[in-house]
Amino acid sequence: MGLYRMILVDDEEEVRKGIIRKIAWEQLGFQVVGDAENGEDALEKIEQLEPDVVMTDIRMPYMDGLTLSARIRQKYPSIKILIFSGFDDFEYAQQAIKLNVTEYILKPVNVEELTEILNQVRENLDEEIEQRRNVSLLRENYRSSLPILRELFLNDLVCGNAGQGIEERLREYEVDILDARKWLVAVVDIEPEEAEEQSQLSIHKEQELIPISVRKILEDNLNGYCRMTIFKSTVGITLILAVDEDNTQTGLIDLLNDVCKETRRILEVPITIGIGHSCSGLDKISWSYQTALDALGYKAIVGTGKTIYINDMEPVSRGKLQFEAGDEAELVETIKFGPREKIASVVRAIIGKMGDVKAHASKYQIYMLAIVNCLTRLMQKYDLDLEAMFGSWENYTELISGPQRREDAAERIIQVAYRMNEAVNQERDNTTRKVILEARQYIQDHYQDPDLSVEMMCRQLHMSPAYFSTMFKKETGQTYIAYLTEVRLDKAVELLNTTSDKTYVIAQKVGYQEQNYFSYVFKKRFGVSPTRYRSAAQNGRI
Repeated sequence: MGLYRMILVDDEEEVRKGIIRKIAWEQLGFQVVGDAENGEDALEKIEQLEPDVVMTDIRMPYMDGLTLSARIRQKYPSIKILIFSGFDDFEYAQQAIKLNVTEYILKPVNVEELTEILNQVRENLDEEIEQRRNVSLLRENYRSSLPILRELFLNDLVCGNAGQGIEERLREYEVDILDARKWLVAVVDIEPEEAEEQSQLSIHKEQELIPISVRKILEDNLNGYCRMTIFKSTVGITLILAVDEDNTQTGLIDLLNDVCKETRRILEVPITIGIGHSCSGLDKISWSYQTALDALGYKAIVGTGKTIYINDMEPVSRGKLQFEAGDEAELVETIKFGPREKIASVVRAIIGKMGDVKAHASKYQIYMLAIVNCLTRLMQKYDLDLEAMFGSWENYTELISGPQRREDAAERIIQVAYRMNEAVNQERDNTTRKVILEARQYIQDHYQDPDLSVEMMCRQLHMSPAYFSTMFKKETGQTYIAYLTEVRLDKAVELLNTTSDKTYVIAQKVGYQEQNYFSYVFKKRFGVSPTRYRSAAQNGRI
């Protein structure tokens, strides 16, 4: 097994350097991938570096070790946490136990004691991975899977074929998802493995156990957080998740994102999870399922090995076109995602069917009208100009007005599809840029709020925090935290130069509840405290 990734958090730089220097990390099976001087810094580095273990001091300014542990446990439940403290305080230990902290270590920490603890942590991590890779255990999990009738019913439910009496049959099959505020469907797609990157299960010819292990990881991570049911559908592993009063949709998406990372780490298998729109009634589960499948279709755009939330991909205000015919669905998918070669191939195959049957000319015209109608409906969804897409109004009317050579019709539709593909891609890019502009404006309008967070903003924007963070960094070149800090500090400089307000007043005005933390962040950027900055500015030295 590879080295486990470790982040060390302590407000004393000498302590951090001493621990890093004195421990033979690689011999113990670890790699220190980063360190932080407080909980705020640590959270940002955890997001970027994806550690397996976080070792943190309990007493730190701005965010202490227990608060950091609570945030980690909420958002990254698979991370192991080691807390060390110079305070032999039973109350701290109690809180640490409640947070499921792996070890509570008293300072001063000697090398022998810490080495022994790290050995135990590594053994526990190894054991967890071995348990999930254990073939006999996976076979037992498989034998204890849900009954066939239950699987069939759940497949009918997500496909819209369950009929009447849904609640009664959910009770009959002991599926505990009734009486939720809303429901959410997620579909898990296990990605094909490259020959040089095969997982341990593949190498041992146990590929059929991979879905069972992925399912077990999903259950382990989600069972304590929400009510759910998980089953095998025609396209992969499917989950129906109940959103209740004590959990949130955002929290569920975060957990599923963590599952993607944990599956790659433990099984060495990438998975992509498509997450559909939430629905307020069990009779709409099939719609949430279909939109989860639509989300998976965006793998060609955003990549694999992560969660893809349909709200991130398609504006909430726009309705989702539902095409029941396979030809229509394939045509829409290729126009949206390309590439050009596939667009041409799909169009020619669809038009080619006109030569496979002998029918009255009116039937051909109806068939062509259905194809053109499919295109115009997609244009309407993306607000595309019909005349521009068809090249001219005459081209549009000629396609639907009468018989023509199949080769000519195919070529005309291919050109229309090319234009639509370019326009849809441009619209998608414009939508992303518009959302990021809206986010930046939201920060400008609300930077004074000390509780301003990614989650708060994403509720406003109808996006998942993980996708928003990725897009924000891509568009601005900064993380959300870095951008918010820059806005707050720029405003603080303005107030220092134009007002006589005390430092603690300015701190509150720009969104910092603690004056000391404000001074720490200010000095980290400008090299001097706010007071000295003001004095230097007044004396013309800045």
